Amino acid sequence: MLPVLVLAGGFGTRLKSVVPDLPKPLADISGKPFLWWLLSHLENEGAKDVYLSVGYLHEHIQSFFGHRFNKMNLHYIVETEPLGTGGAIKNACQKIPEPQILVLNGDTLAMADLNQFIDFASAYNSKLFMAVAKVENASRYGTVIKNETNQITGFAEKGKLGSGLINAGIYLVDKSIFDEFELPPRFSFEVNLLTQFLPQLNLIAYDNVTDFIDIGIPEDYALGQQKVPAMVNKT
Repeated sequence: MLPVLVLAGGFGTRLKSVVPDLPKPLADISGKPFLWWLLSHLENEGAKDVYLSVGYLHEHIQSFFGHRFNKMNLHYIVETEPLGTGGAIKNACQKIPEPQILVLNGDTLAMADLNQFIDFASAYNSKLFMAVAKVENASRYGTVIKNETNQITGFAEKGKLGSGLINAGIYLVDKSIFDEFELPPRFSFEVNLLTQFLPQLNLIAYDNVTDFIDIGIPEDYALGQQKVPAMVNKT
């Protein structure tokens, strides 16, 4: 299993009404922090080393979890200032020794077989892969457009009614990808890399995601109280 980077440094602005005084990864889901459920899923998938990119109120996360989660090693990469999703990944890549990493958003849970994802990627000549999930209502997400060889050819804006493929918040990244583009220390992975440089990236979609939830808004946070434990305990 490759090392796993979890982006857990967000402010959780959209969740302030229901989680006012905690970093978003510590939002309570059925009696345990959301990050506990995410780490449990990673343990079920065989992860050994998990790097947590933390920033806002990171002391709470570190004091709660420490440096072990059952048999997994937890490593902390602390942002002294907000770097955006792209800056956080690039910064973490400088501190993780392995050439490839799996990256997960710290506020989404996507059920995907990570070892199968890694095997899938080995058949392609690419440095960047994205797991995508099919949802019945894609209107609150931007949707992903891919061709018959799984290459992502475009992104559609939010608001498209009906079902569609969305970014599931899991990436397989060859760290050398960051050497190929001029990127500032602070940037959005989705906007300033994936969208801006899509023609040069050969970005490949992995679509074997069986379930997905984003707890980043109050409505789905409420839904997650039952759904997240059911998803993790199913594996």
